[in-house]
Amino acid sequence: MSKKVLYTLEYPVRCSPGILYDFLRTPAGLQEWFADKVDEKDNVFSFSWNGTDEKAVLLESEEDKFVKFRWNYQTKDEYFEFRIDKSEVTNQTILIVKDFADKKEIKDQSQLWEYQVKDLFHRLGS
Repeated sequence: MSKKVLYTLEYPVRCSPGILYDFLRTPAGLQEWFADKVDEKDNVFSFSWNGTDEKAVLLESEEDKFVKFRWNYQTKDEYFEFRIDKSEVTNQTILIVKDFADKKEIKDQSQLWEYQVKDLFHRLGS
């Protein structure tokens, strides 16, 4: 089994960090763009897509800064993270997505994130 590697994607977004954070941290916000249905109990999020269910534990978060999850099937050192940053030059909000994938799957996984993030931006009106 090949070891997965961390990769990072960055997307400029036209909204405040507070609004973006709600879409990344709350079940209602995540359900708007990330999954068909999202529930949370005791920091465990249940995501559903077309009848397929996956669970992820919320590892840590900081309001308006970042949200870090780990899928139940991931190893202890793997996670996916949404980080909110500000460009020092333009003062624009930047969404940073960090995730793990096999090297040969990074392109496909990046395209999946691109699709998801476009849906997020559509919901944000960005």
